[in-house]
Amino acid sequence: MANYRFSEIASILHSTPVQLVQDNAIELLLTDSRKLLIADKTLFFAISSAYRNATVFIEELYNKGVRCFIVDTKFSQEQISAFGEGNFIRVENVLTALQHIATHHRSLFHYPVIGISGSNGKTIIKEWLFHLLADDFEIVRSPKSYNSQVGVPLSVWQMNDRHELGIFEAGISLPGEMKILEHIIQPNIGIFTNLGEAHSAGFESIEHKLSEKIQLFKNCETVVYHADDELIAGAFLQLKKEHPFFTASWSRKKNAWLQITAENKEEDHTIIEAIFEGRGIRISVPFTDAASIENIIHCWCILLLLKISDASIEERMHSLKPLEMRLQLKHGINNCSIINDSYSADITSLMFALDFLQQQQQHPDKTVIISDILESGRQPGELYGDIAHLLKEKKISKLIGVGPEISAYSYLFSSIPSQFFSSTEKLIPRISDLFFKNETILLKGARKFEFEKISYALEEKTHETVMEINLAALRHNLTFYRSLLQPVVKIMAMVKAFSYGSGSFEIANILQHSGVNYLAVAYADEGVQLRKAGVNLPVMVMNTEAAGFDNLIKYSLEPELYSFAITAKFLQFLRIQKIEKYPVHIKLDTGMHRLGFESADMDALCKLLSASPELVIKSAFSHLAASGDQEHDAFTKEQSANFIKMAAQIRQVTGYDFIRHIGNSSAIHRHPELQFEMIRLGIGLYGVDADRYIQKRIMNVSTLRTTISQIKHIAPGESVGYSRKTIVDTPVTIATVRVGYADGYPRALSNGHGTMLVNGKRAPVIGNVCMDMTMLNITGIEAEEGDTVIVFGDQLSISEVAEAAGTIAYEMLTGVSQRVKRVYFEE
Repeated sequence: MANYRFSEIASILHSTPVQLVQDNAIELLLTDSRKLLIADKTLFFAISSAYRNATVFIEELYNKGVRCFIVDTKFSQEQISAFGEGNFIRVENVLTALQHIATHHRSLFHYPVIGISGSNGKTIIKEWLFHLLADDFEIVRSPKSYNSQVGVPLSVWQMNDRHELGIFEAGISLPGEMKILEHIIQPNIGIFTNLGEAHSAGFESIEHKLSEKIQLFKNCETVVYHADDELIAGAFLQLKKEHPFFTASWSRKKNAWLQITAENKEEDHTIIEAIFEGRGIRISVPFTDAASIENIIHCWCILLLLKISDASIEERMHSLKPLEMRLQLKHGINNCSIINDSYSADITSLMFALDFLQQQQQHPDKTVIISDILESGRQPGELYGDIAHLLKEKKISKLIGVGPEISAYSYLFSSIPSQFFSSTEKLIPRISDLFFKNETILLKGARKFEFEKISYALEEKTHETVMEINLAALRHNLTFYRSLLQPVVKIMAMVKAFSYGSGSFEIANILQHSGVNYLAVAYADEGVQLRKAGVNLPVMVMNTEAAGFDNLIKYSLEPELYSFAITAKFLQFLRIQKIEKYPVHIKLDTGMHRLGFESADMDALCKLLSASPELVIKSAFSHLAASGDQEHDAFTKEQSANFIKMAAQIRQVTGYDFIRHIGNSSAIHRHPELQFEMIRLGIGLYGVDADRYIQKRIMNVSTLRTTISQIKHIAPGESVGYSRKTIVDTPVTIATVRVGYADGYPRALSNGHGTMLVNGKRAPVIGNVCMDMTMLNITGIEAEEGDTVIVFGDQLSISEVAEAAGTIAYEMLTGVSQRVKRVYFEE
């Protein structure tokens, strides 16, 4: 780890501390208060944004033991003085300060650094290079996908003297950002992966985006890229005129540094042949898809540049495996939650995994199963001592160590209940004896230890159709919509209907961790489930029922009052219980005509509220009927005017302020004047927005995938499915997949109305959709039994599938059956 004194940090920033009590040692940089690990060695950067003032977290961190802070000039000396033992530096721009410190730190090291940019494949290439080069170099690399203006400085901060090679990725979304990242990374070798449409909104054109991205390589000695893309090749030719570098390009079509001559795809591998320096070379890799082959050739170029022998390259390439570049959260046996993060094991990625573990509040007990940390370059006693400290800081309930090395240092973990096994094979037969129950279990293992076997043993067994929920995409969508709000506007996140089919406490935990202000559920039972899972945010219950009053009070849930009848019943209940000032939300009907008090009810409602000390109004709200439709904008304005008037009447009689909210996902950007004090974020959070521009800015959250159970060849004249709705007139190959209308795949998609993706190609539904199965016409598509099939996801959107079914994305998402296992992951 890096090690500076606070006074040294001030010198690097050409600044003087405005308060220096003790010249603390700094090892860790922190920009997110929720990811605190070791308080007394941490420097917090209060990086504020348009919607959040980061200095509000200083008190919390100070109380946890952090003593070193960098703030902007708006943070006054009086505010600083309130933290008597704190060390403070004031700067004009806190993010710039972080970047400047990282730039200085990078300049201290002179070993090779590889910088990776491009639209796709950056992280997978980085991780594959780490795997391929681990025997030759002590490598420091970006953790996860830390490639942003904040992520890159935090990545580079990991560099130290024991490393021999750095691998960092860089991503941008706006012009000018790559110039900053290049200055921080200072790469000697560059890799440009490819050019796609991802994150294009901030650029004038695809050419503009390319010209910005390749700024990472302007001072490189060598650059690797695919020369068959004329746009990319032309851009690098121009860059080379301005900043000469060695071109290590590869091509299938023309002369290049690495000339690909053949790609022979077999059943489960591809043999790639090439000409390099006048000789023929080849590799065999366990992949057949185009994206993996492209990524592997980039890696091949790097290994050739670093003078790895042909024989060694052949051996290493053959050992590559698909990498799960994500933390996966699954349901486990005995009401456990399983976090699978076993694609790598090092102390940096362990820190991120422990942070994800801490976000899970569904179980008070948290267990970590960890393997030996291989090839760390550190003394084992020091390494496992640090790990023991981390686990203690995170209040881990139980540790299970796997491997001879961690077992040899078991005495360092004496403060945590723990057991140790020399291998995964020794642990597996003992799983039933370890009595895992009602706990969250983190699996953190090096690939050598094959922790996927442990994951399989601990997972709850369900059928092979799964809904994958991308938590990073959920966070992205929340951040995007938040960026459209005025800074003071609160967010109520809709988690009703099983979070639009995405899950319950799993989603609520992420939203709580991400700083939303309120949650909304449909029924009290949903709120009870959240409370039992450790969610402590305010929760509004939208469909209040008398039968649920007890649970409202017991679990501190806040009811929506929408009629005189339900209000009278709730008041009677509160009076019997002798409860006063219970928080409630008043639903106003301004034109939706579903639930709520109407304009004609206002006099009577105001009279009732003014005479009811049992209630305290937390919010008054209404529901827009057509906020996403331009043709109904006049009606939306009419609803808004009614709402403002009705809420004002309530404020007048109660004598106090409360939150007003009427805006939903569409209204956030279409009607920003209706943000008031809070908005309700629903379907947009889950990756669906009717506005085409907004849809391009948010990310798909849910992917429904299944597998092929059987493949059949049907002769002309034969029929497929119930009622013989399809009789084929040519030879047809069909695949029966494990999803049907009981899983939420509508029968309306029968007989060619629906399609699914089989190995990246669209296959139409043939015959009627069955209860548990659907048949696809895969004629001309290479497929095998057991192959994965995408029902909807990134390449086949939920909106497209819903339109084909004659319904809407809401119904499709919420209609996915509870028997379909949800798997949560975070990149």
